[in-house]
Amino acid sequence: MQKLPLGRSDIMVSEWCLGTMTFGNQTPESDAHSQIDMALDAGINFIDTAEMYPVNPIRAETVGLSEQIVGNWLARTGRRDEVVIATKVSGDNPGWVREGRGYDGAVIREAVDQSLQRLQTDVIDLYQMHWPLRGSYMFRQNWTFDPSGQNRQDTLDHMLDVLGALDDCVKAGKIRAIGMSNESAWGMTKWVDQATAAGLPRMASVQNEYSLLCRLYDTDMAEMAVNEDVTLLSFSPLACGLLTGKYQNGVVPDGSRMAINGNLGGRMNDRVLPVTQVYLDLAAQNGLDPVHMAMAWQRTRPFPVSAIFGATTKDQLAQILAGRDVVLDDDVIADIDQANRAHPMPY
Repeated sequence: MQKLPLGRSDIMVSEWCLGTMTFGNQTPESDAHSQIDMALDAGINFIDTAEMYPVNPIRAETVGLSEQIVGNWLARTGRRDEVVIATKVSGDNPGWVREGRGYDGAVIREAVDQSLQRLQTDVIDLYQMHWPLRGSYMFRQNWTFDPSGQNRQDTLDHMLDVLGALDDCVKAGKIRAIGMSNESAWGMTKWVDQATAAGLPRMASVQNEYSLLCRLYDTDMAEMAVNEDVTLLSFSPLACGLLTGKYQNGVVPDGSRMAINGNLGGRMNDRVLPVTQVYLDLAAQNGLDPVHMAMAWQRTRPFPVSAIFGATTKDQLAQILAGRDVVLDDDVIADIDQANRAHPMPY
């Protein structure tokens, strides 16, 4: 498993990252710990979690449970030095965390300490803001995105307040690097510019959705990433299981994400299964497992990527890890590009 620098930090992360959002809900703790062991054995050194996890559904009573499970693994195994741990503070929310309150500098200082306690560690390698407080076009909000209500100065003041708190945490040795999630090109550039001007910690990464079926990142965000040395932590690289093919022909497996939340967070519509079939057929024509093709494609991008994948079960994880050495040839990449032109953004 190749490693790449996390932004301009001195942290090296594997090109794949184990996501933990099912830990403590769909994935029991014993299986979660086995998954971490399997990932490390496969050369993965990067684990991503968040204070609000697990999901499907998100509930106030389970907030922090995924972090606790990761922390229990760290305490039991003593392998802290072998892993890069990333977590996130929640933004405004329906009441899952802090009764719906998002984050500012004061909240950041408290939330960092709470995550450290749950993770049973002295330092968080990458601390991320889960979504910007001013709003986001991610999660299918791009179709009706309206930034006209934003106040530029309020946003910049908020950024400085948050960066100041993060600077305190870095200086205290509590976090090593910082990142955003579900952010835009303008937002990321302003975070970087504000930090540079004030001598505060610089964003090393951005965690946005990116897959064969969701390629919003390919233009402005890609340019930002290359010019500002920001690493993409791509989430849902398998499009919430769509790219495995398990939902084709109207099948809804028991215990699957779709069986729990109904429409895969707005991804399921009349167009998505036919477009998914295009990629499934492309994989079959080239003798590839579609899961392996989707994951291998991530490392072909012209910007730095560490792809965050999750698995509900150990068997699912084993299937994903079996493709860790797959490399796509130029013809397959060209076919994928052609398919994207013909069927852009199915959701």
